[in-house]
Amino acid sequence: MVSSCPVYSEKIALDLMSIPKDIDNIYVHKLSSDKNSTDFLIVIKKSAPLHMHANHTETIYVIDGEGEFQENNERYMIKQGDYLRIKKGTPHAVKVTSIKPLKVLSVQAPEFFGKDRIFLPEKE
Repeated sequence: MVSSCPVYSEKIALDLMSIPKDIDNIYVHKLSSDKNSTDFLIVIKKSAPLHMHANHTETIYVIDGEGEFQENNERYMIKQGDYLRIKKGTPHAVKVTSIKPLKVLSVQAPEFFGKDRIFLPEKE
């Protein structure tokens, strides 16, 4: 019999339940971190502006919600269950298109200290 991994699934479930209801746009909660990567639960109500990471690869798994994702000059729809891998130096942004917020698991590699987020001018 194969069992699930309760430690992380329970932690993410608890973190999802503890999301403040009064967030204006973006809520970020660090789940774990070591020298190799940092894991975040991110909730976006409206949008995340165009930005890039010069020294980090970002992997995103969509937990809930939908949005229009921009990567470089390409735009596509994302939804629950989608997996994205954004190479370092790649401009990206998202606009939420669902009524409910977009909830994602974001993994930054290597370890992320919050200083490698370079905001860029929006492209039409």
